[in-house]
Parts: sequence; C-alpha cells; structure tokens
Amino acid sequence: MAKPERERVVTVEGGPTPAEGEGRRAPPTGGRTRHLAADLAPPIAAGDGDMLVLEGVTKRYGRFTAVQGLDLSVPRGRIFGFLGPNGAGKTTTIRMIAGVLMPTAGRIRIGGDDLADNPDNAKARIGYIPDRPFLYEKLTGGEFLTFVAGLWGKGGEESEERARRLMELFNLSQWKNELVESYSHGMRQKLLISSAFLHQPELIVVDEPMVGLDPKAARILKDLFRTYVDNGGTVFLSSHTLEVVEVLCDDLAIIHEGAVIARGTMDELRTQAQAGEADLEEIFLKVTGGDEVAEIVATLQAGGEG
Repeated sequence: MAKPERERVVTVEGGPTPAEGEGRRAPPTGGRTRHLAADLAPPIAAGDGDMLVLEGVTKRYGRFTAVQGLDLSVPRGRIFGFLGPNGAGKTTTIRMIAGVLMPTAGRIRIGGDDLADNPDNAKARIGYIPDRPFLYEKLTGGEFLTFVAGLWGKGGEESEERARRLMELFNLSQWKNELVESYSHGMRQKLLISSAFLHQPELIVVDEPMVGLDPKAARILKDLFRTYVDNGGTVFLSSHTLEVVEVLCDDLAIIHEGAVIARGTMDELRTQAQAGEADLEEIFLKVTGGDEVAEIVATLQAGGEG
C-alpha cells in the first residue's frame, strides 16, 4: 500500500513558539515565502530514512587525496550543515554529490538511487546551488528559468508559474526580460537559487548560499530552507558563516583533511568536543586545531594593547 502524502506545513506568524530543542530554527519572514516553500517541496510520500548516503567516498588527484574514505548519512527532512577549514574537501564532496565530479572510490546514493548506476534518477532528485553563480549570460532571467525547467522535463504553465513566483520572491520580476549579463552578483545568486528549486527536488545541495545576498534576501532564503524542509525536503549546506549554520542547521558534520572528525547536533558536538556551552565557532576551532591560532592572535592583541 502506498504511503499517504506528507501534509504540507505552513507556519503561521504569531503561532506557538518552537518547543525546547527547536529554538535554532530561523524565524519566519512572511506568509508569501512560506506558502511558496510549501509548493516547492518535493511531491513525495511521507517517510523516514536517509536522503543522502556516502559510503567510503574517496577523491584523488594524482598523489593528492582530497577526500578519504568518507562515510556520511543525511536523514530526510533535515537541514544538514557540512563544515571544515579551507582545503578540507567540502567543495569536492559537494561536487561529487551533485554529480559534477566522479569519486575515485566509494558509493553515493541519493534517495536510494546509486549515483553511478542510476545517474539520471539520482540527479533528478537534486537541486544544486554552487558557490559561484555561472549562468548563460545571453539569456534573460526568465529564459534561463524556462531553459532549466525544460532540462528537467518540467515545461508548461505550472513551471512557468513557479518560476514567476520565485522571481517575485527574490525581487527579480522587473529583471525577468533583461539579459543575465546585466545582473549583479547577488541577482545571479538569487536566479541560481530559484533554478535549483524549480523542478521540486527532494534534496537541495548548496555551497556558501549567502554569498552575495543582501540581508533581506538572506533572511528569505533561510525561511525558504526551513519551510521546504518542514514539508519533506532536505538541505545539505556548506558555509563558513558559522553563526548562520548554528542557527539554521539541525545536524552538523565537520570535515578535516578529507575525513569527518565530528558529527551530530549542537549538543552532541559540545559533548564530543568537551566544550561545555561553547558556540559553534569555539567547537570548530577546537576540533580542527584552530584554537591554537586563536590563542596566538589573542596573545598578540594583548601585547599590542600593553
């Protein structure tokens, strides 16, 4: 018997305060964002299980190993933060998940589909937002979204309406018929985000989502992520903005030198790092060895003040 379709969740402003333990969720920005996010959520049956599974994933470039035997699972319906210092293997991992790079060894499964054995099905479950918004500059914003929808076989009035609402949400409506080459960096980022949600993917994979966004757009995106997840989607997010990650993410993993060195909720990370009530920045520095650098900087600053 088919499982019942997940009930769409739309948070109402002025409603109950999140229960204890859910206080990290980003506060709502408006009904328009939340209703659109509910419509963008994947049309899948309710269910538990892992949306993303990596088993022994390794990526080598010649003699250099960028990612080493990575094992990771991401449950459905969560915002999962993926952190690490520069050069730790974050972007390489994200590009392998998105199908842009092939692993040297290991397996990646998206919603149960093996990325190597069933690449079309696996990739259709993903909306990918890379750290750099490279777009087709000789298309207008509206044409670009139509093009992307067509790639996923999602053309027609429904996709056109979804594209229109996304452009309206990110204040791009007046730029719909302008060439992408005239867009600012922030506008390109908003157009890229819109394109990732267009085909109603089950998993959003995003690298540095807030780069180039103004405060209003960043707040809208945070609310979009949360409501999308509440309605059955999953977000795999990498960012150096630890304050955003701590507030937004349900689970976190920290990667260092190509391997996961810590994994869990904020409370679990505090326990693993023996960090008391430390915030994410303190935990991150402690487990990656950056606390030694912070101590040196603090010492230098104290010496300068003397």
